[in-house]
Amino acid sequence: MKKGVVEKSKINLLDLIPVRNIKWEKKEDGLITLFKPKFEHAFLKKYVLPRLKKPYFKIKLDHVGSFTWELCDGSLRVKEVAKNLKDKFGEEVEPLYDRLALFLQSLEKTHLIFYKRKNK
Repeated sequence: MKKGVVEKSKINLLDLIPVRNIKWEKKEDGLITLFKPKFEHAFLKKYVLPRLKKPYFKIKLDHVGSFTWELCDGSLRVKEVAKNLKDKFGEEVEPLYDRLALFLQSLEKTHLIFYKRKNK
């Protein structure tokens, strides 16, 4: 194994801090719409994206997803996000950790968020 590379098995998702990575807006009803650029390559983002009528995919989140998205501001760890979800929605979000992990992993996989680590 190369020096500086951390094994995935040693990283605990609950200790990571999710940070939003794209533009978004909050509607009057409290629901959030994410704006994912249609292109990620630097050249396409610079030269093609500005010329498109609709340069973004719009992703609409439900009330649980919207609440979770707002908590991904770079100040809370995933376990603190989970506690806030449990306090607000109770049994509605069960199984909490499984649902939260899947949601955050899908956001991270599509580059909508990234994780940073808490400095100790």
